[in-house]
Amino acid sequence: MSRAAHVSETPATAWLRRNGIAFAEHVYEYVEHGGTAVSAQALGVPEHQVVKTLVMQDEQSRPLIVLMHGDRKVSTKNLARQIGRKRVEPCAPEVAQRHTGYQVGGTSPFGLRKPLSVYVEASVLDLPRIYINGGRRGYLVEIAPSVLRDALGAVPVACAVED
Repeated sequence: MSRAAHVSETPATAWLRRNGIAFAEHVYEYVEHGGTAVSAQALGVPEHQVVKTLVMQDEQSRPLIVLMHGDRKVSTKNLARQIGRKRVEPCAPEVAQRHTGYQVGGTSPFGLRKPLSVYVEASVLDLPRIYINGGRRGYLVEIAPSVLRDALGAVPVACAVED
């Protein structure tokens, strides 16, 4: 069950505050490899509204972020075609951590260690509210999806496939 507990500041929440973005905090019991199904159930929200932050890389090992519905997968072939790359694939966990500064399972698109290109599944922007990692395992922030495009600069793409 979600508790309205306050979590100590993370690079993600510091970024949100710096940019004047309102957010609600949601803490839940993190389960290793539980994914968005666990967090959605804990918060009592549809998994479709829980957005996962995926760290991927192109054929030249250039990192990028993909924001996807919790109940969908990324078609890396469709994504590569839309962003003009030959190939896109997930990064190894240790590589993802090095690029973002976040532990896998606690990766947020906000407050990254270094600037990365960010892409968002276009239909995420149509949701009323989203729940996205706040920079720590077992911690989601609830925000308006427009933040992804307007403040983060995420580029909309259409690369979702059924999970």
